[in-house]
Amino acid sequence: MGTITRNFANNILGTGEVDATDGVNGTIPATNVADASLNNVTSLPSSVGYAIKSVASDPPSLNVGEIFYNSTAGAFKALVNVEAWSSGSPLSTARAYLAGMGTQTAALAAGGSGFLNTTEEYNGSGWSNGGDLNTARTSASGAGTQTAGLAFGGTTAPPGPANITGATEEYDGSSWTAGGSMNTSTQQFAGAGTQTAGLAFGGYIGTNIANTEEYNGASWTAGGNLNTAVRGHAGAGIQTAGLSFGGFSTTFTNATEEYNGSSWTSVSSMNTARATAGAGIQDAALAFGGSTPPFSALTEKYDGTSWTTSPATLATARQNLRGAGTQPAALAMGGETTVNLANTEEYNVSTNTITAAAWASGPSINTGRITKNGGLGPTSASLIFGGNPGTAPYTTNATEEYDGSSWTTGGTYPVASSEISGAAGTQTDALGFAQSDSPTALVANYNGTSWSVNPATFPTGSGGTGTGESSSAIYAGYSGTNSLEWDNTSWTAGGTMNTSRTGQGTGFGNASSAIQATGRTSPSTLTNDTEEYNGTSWTSVGNVNTARKRLAASRAFSNASGYIFGGTPATNNAGPTFTDTEFWNGTNWSTAPNLSTGTGNQFGAGTTDAFSIGGQPNPPISSATEIFNPETTTQVAKTLSSS
Repeated sequence: MGTITRNFANNILGTGEVDATDGVNGTIPATNVADASLNNVTSLPSSVGYAIKSVASDPPSLNVGEIFYNSTAGAFKALVNVEAWSSGSPLSTARAYLAGMGTQTAALAAGGSGFLNTTEEYNGSGWSNGGDLNTARTSASGAGTQTAGLAFGGTTAPPGPANITGATEEYDGSSWTAGGSMNTSTQQFAGAGTQTAGLAFGGYIGTNIANTEEYNGASWTAGGNLNTAVRGHAGAGIQTAGLSFGGFSTTFTNATEEYNGSSWTSVSSMNTARATAGAGIQDAALAFGGSTPPFSALTEKYDGTSWTTSPATLATARQNLRGAGTQPAALAMGGETTVNLANTEEYNVSTNTITAAAWASGPSINTGRITKNGGLGPTSASLIFGGNPGTAPYTTNATEEYDGSSWTTGGTYPVASSEISGAAGTQTDALGFAQSDSPTALVANYNGTSWSVNPATFPTGSGGTGTGESSSAIYAGYSGTNSLEWDNTSWTAGGTMNTSRTGQGTGFGNASSAIQATGRTSPSTLTNDTEEYNGTSWTSVGNVNTARKRLAASRAFSNASGYIFGGTPATNNAGPTFTDTEFWNGTNWSTAPNLSTGTGNQFGAGTTDAFSIGGQPNPPISSATEIFNPETTTQVAKTLSSS
């Protein structure tokens, strides 16, 4: 190996003893150092710290602060925390002036502009419908958690002191019950704390007020007043350690005050005066968005002493939004610009880069067309067949295959039909059935090259939802409460559904594990009911957030998870069309990022993701496609520089 110089890390005598007298000078004879003694070192004690690795590519996992040398890039790199906002799934109902509470992965949004009584629950991925408030209201405040929430105050009708309420409601994770009323009815105020130890401060009753009230789980009592009467401000913390920041007094203010359970003390001001939203605790708070005016996207952090402007900004500048969560993991929900917004954004301080889930444009199909419930396969190997191209005779027998990059023409389907609502299997082993054009009883098999007519016959018409595998398919939601099962040989009666339907819903799964969602119960009525099939019986398992018809779904082979997307309203087959996307997690539906273009009557595909193919984006028939990409998280090392 050769002679090495002694220093503070290798000051060892030639005999192998540690030299405690000669400082950092001297050498160790080469004969005393074996190559293996150093080549085989795989770790260092914690007292030494991390060794600097030399690697050809960035390691897949690192410790925060760990430095390494990327020999390919010729650069030192390190893993550091990054502050960033990323888009989350939208609220089902766009709203401003809502009450927000909870955490980034378990939040609650209640009430809001338009005097709403609806509640939505966020699970870290999407929003689902919760129990309705007993008193519809806007400009209320919230505190607590998703399973022990508190909503209080607000206004129940257009502005006027007579319509301001002090009503308090407590949420148990499913429903709201009345609590003790506030002593002073108010709106546009801030809240903090928990369901059994809440805090309300400031607000507007025709004039700004400085009042503070404390809730003990049953009743409100007066606390110490703010030093500055204010409205439109944000709150953070708990009842005995609260924080008030921003808002509007006589002008937009940057004032910050801390509460100790009895009195407020003015502390360091925010950097930017504004009405704002917030999250966190007294010594680790986050302010974001609001109005300066105009609308703000700014983010600031409070450490208990001073505010620092974050490099992270909201993707959508807006006012009258609400927040939840903590300083390193916050949630921004709703708000308004010139219209109410459903936007959700997540703030994280992390070593990871989060790429939000989103729909992206995919390659166009060769023949634009519409259908009901056609399409199958994963997004890397999808199949569509039949449909209505929008020109006479308004039918096609064209088949197209997708290989993950482009669409190519496949074998011709045995009959041209405007709607083939049964599509099961895979790109190389598919089953087609339930066409709207004669012969409607035809069943066909596809082997990846050509179609062949199956000797079995299909016993009913089109309009329902046919999904599954080529050897195990289900057809449901077409007429009344009937369903049919396919066992690779013949069709037999399946379980009886609970909700009578007349078609145009959607679903996924197979003959032993399926989901049927939404659709029509009459020519002008929609249902938001969802039913789950176990191979024997159907069970109602919850409602979709948005009822609709002529929508599409991903094509998983079970009822464990899947997406529904697009669609049209009850009385119009062509539009206006929906952009709404929802995800089924095996228990309930939650919102997912919307389609870029509202579309109905499209084909659907995808297994762990989703594929919207063709359709009718109000009203022209389209050849466009969109592919849904779920959220990804990547650890990214930063290149170090001398600057």
